[in-house]
Amino acid sequence: MANAAGAGGAQQADVAVVGAGFAGLYLLHRLRKAGFSAIGLESGNDVGGTWYWNRYPGARCDIQTSDYSYTWDPELEKAWTWSEKYATQPEILRYLGFVADRYDLRRDIRFGTTVSAATWDDGTQRWLLTTSSGAPVSCRYYVMASGCLSAPKPPEIEGFKDFKGEVYFTGRWPHEKVDFTGKRVAVIGTGSSAIQSIPLIAQQAAHLTVFQRTPNFALPAHNGPSPADRVEMLQKDIPAFREQARWSMAGVPLPPATDFSWQLSDAERRERFEKAWAAGDLVVMLTQLWADQAVDVDGNTLVADLLREKVRAVVKDPETAEALTPRDHPFGSKRPCLDTGYYATYNRPNVTLVNLRREPIKSITASGIKTDSRTVDVDAIVFATGFDAMTGAITAVHPISGRGGKSIAEAWEHGPQTYLGLTVAGFPNLFMITGPGSPSVLSNMMVSIEQHVDWITDRLVALREAGFTTIEATDTAQAGWQRHNADCSMITLHRLANTWYTGANVPGKPQGVMPYTGGVGPYRGICNEVVERGMLGFRLTGANGAEQCNDGEIVRLQPDVRLVLNLLASMNLPPLESFGAQGARDFLTQFNATRPAGRPVGEVVDGTLPGTDGPLPYRLYRPSTPGPHPIVVYFHGGGWVLGDEQSDDPLCRDLCRRTGMAFVSVGYRHAPEHRFPTAAEDSYAALCWIAGHAAELGGRPGPVSVAGWSAGGNMAAVTCQMARDRGGPQIAGQLLICPVTDCTFDRPSYVDNATGYFLTRSLMYWFWDLYCSPADRTDPRVSPLRGKLAGLPPAMVVTCEFDPLRDEGVAYAEAMAAEGVPVEQLKARGHFHSSFAMVDVVITGVGGRVQMARALRRFAGLPVEETPTRQDNTAQRPIQAAAAGAAD
Repeated sequence: MANAAGAGGAQQADVAVVGAGFAGLYLLHRLRKAGFSAIGLESGNDVGGTWYWNRYPGARCDIQTSDYSYTWDPELEKAWTWSEKYATQPEILRYLGFVADRYDLRRDIRFGTTVSAATWDDGTQRWLLTTSSGAPVSCRYYVMASGCLSAPKPPEIEGFKDFKGEVYFTGRWPHEKVDFTGKRVAVIGTGSSAIQSIPLIAQQAAHLTVFQRTPNFALPAHNGPSPADRVEMLQKDIPAFREQARWSMAGVPLPPATDFSWQLSDAERRERFEKAWAAGDLVVMLTQLWADQAVDVDGNTLVADLLREKVRAVVKDPETAEALTPRDHPFGSKRPCLDTGYYATYNRPNVTLVNLRREPIKSITASGIKTDSRTVDVDAIVFATGFDAMTGAITAVHPISGRGGKSIAEAWEHGPQTYLGLTVAGFPNLFMITGPGSPSVLSNMMVSIEQHVDWITDRLVALREAGFTTIEATDTAQAGWQRHNADCSMITLHRLANTWYTGANVPGKPQGVMPYTGGVGPYRGICNEVVERGMLGFRLTGANGAEQCNDGEIVRLQPDVRLVLNLLASMNLPPLESFGAQGARDFLTQFNATRPAGRPVGEVVDGTLPGTDGPLPYRLYRPSTPGPHPIVVYFHGGGWVLGDEQSDDPLCRDLCRRTGMAFVSVGYRHAPEHRFPTAAEDSYAALCWIAGHAAELGGRPGPVSVAGWSAGGNMAAVTCQMARDRGGPQIAGQLLICPVTDCTFDRPSYVDNATGYFLTRSLMYWFWDLYCSPADRTDPRVSPLRGKLAGLPPAMVVTCEFDPLRDEGVAYAEAMAAEGVPVEQLKARGHFHSSFAMVDVVITGVGGRVQMARALRRFAGLPVEETPTRQDNTAQRPIQAAAAGAAD
């Protein structure tokens, strides 16, 4: 226990912890075992945290209680058995009381105590906490374990205080029993607490009127005993089950779906959906149907439409069913709910739904609620209006003043800024458990809480052993983490919804996706990496001026690029060049067979065209819109050694759909069997034939555009120069994606990105050696940067930050611009050489591909603001935001 008093009468402790819920209890246990003196400060009169306050009818967890449990003590797991799949609030509260008793934790907690102010003292290097009762607290480290949903949002309705009847808040429900029998009751809000409580209130009330502004998705919990298969999976190997959860995406050990929605028939999708519906498991419905449901608008809509069918099937009145049907946000972008008889409740004769979209509340009167079109007299009002989520649990509770007296509210004026969701620059020795910028509410909170508690405690032990007394995030690390959070949010559909995840439920609150959307397992790996890299992004100080600061950004890659590269690294593949040319081709064929199939387009036709020395294969992609269409001649990547007209199939399909233009992918001959200048001459011959046969290909006669990735970008650039010098054909524009443009290997990108990003410097050496001799490498047909650049068609040049070819691509763009060629550059931050070719794997490449499509439409004289028919990723506004995020 902390010392009773110290300097100035303050209670002294190594660590002060605010909150005695799941996080606070485990942290107190860990700190005690680690030899720290700790004190818990809890505003409630007992343990429980969120579950102490949220006592409304029907309150229960929405993660299976086999997962929603402590995992840090195997003996504790044996000592407690849950009675239901989804435990009720009373049972969860009993569990937390059981844990507090088992480990004698209450003796370290001051109950009925709130912190009114927390101030950092630079002189003593300690936090001083002013409390509502008892002595103030002086502590070395201050930890906010106050929860993400602990600051109820006050009603924002005129006349609220005029009401003379009973008033209840789901987030601060009375401890004594509330009886609505025979009463006229109003519930305002239809979030999780309302969806759980409305069926039970309706059973008691003489009449229940529900005031709904935004309908939410809900699915039946099918509550009862824990499912036998889950119990069996857990008991078979508890340690393995828990470890899988820790490294999963959501904190629940379920493998992600791998099939994409467009790969499944309607019947197959419905079968999967019905199985998930019957399971009554939120995580299953959110993650197990198809791989694109959380990242793709159309894939998500397929789920949402099936859920909407369920509403119409249950609710008898069509107008009420429509009002209850969510249409303003993707499924999962707002927390879906588990329910027990929620939709069926609206079939009861004593229940009325008021759609606030049609008739908003004007005011609350002494006797009821007045809308635009009616007055509803009620005896009781239940406010289920939610919380000032995540940040409110920190800023709205009490002022926190850090270094120089700056408050955390000031630091977060434009939105929360954290490093790892754990710390804040300018606030030494302050930690947050499941704070903004961590997986928190998008995960199984038990897994995230335990990971944070363990990380914090282990760091405090390490600081003590190393003689350091303060730890503080750097501005550089924090800014980098904010960029990484924003990058992660662009993958998901959360950015398309106004929810408490984004702060949209609180007037005037800065909006942005607050939880970390990159997944529980990846986040855990990043936190571990921070430690392994010498506490990267933290400044540590100690006695006698001791200091350590390893500054920098922990994640510079885009999140999905990081996952791809980590997966490739885990495979321990030998260098591609070690396979030999044919072996590398065989490997590429096998690798391509594992990637997602390309999305449907209007028509795909394979054929051959006459080359310089025999026929060349091509694949034609036609849009689904009526033709004729402008034509793009596309050249595949592969270092002049690998690939064919089909190897960049997903990218060609994607750009075909985004542009509404026809793509002809050309199969040119490869080295070492056919060395320079074969590929260049084949490509030019194909360009000439396609341009001359546009009509029979279904294309629009006239100038064509060219495009290519990697060595194909080299072919596109080279054919533009050859067409200019050989009298045609006319080229409308050139899209060069990560192109090879020169034979110089001493540019910084060849050094900085030499290894670790799949395309390596040694692989490029191998490609060059197979393709041409050193004497040929300065020929403009292989190094177009060495050629004449004036008079070339307009260009868009795409480069990636982590690519050996980055600098030569930039050099080519700048050199063309210097010669008067209209050039647009896209410098893709955090991407690697293969990002844009890995369609539907590297989702963060969407914004860049949108920019490419617009460039191609400009080249062809098509309207760029028009959105051609496509079935994926995001509406127009978010796509623009994604593109902005991808570009320098």
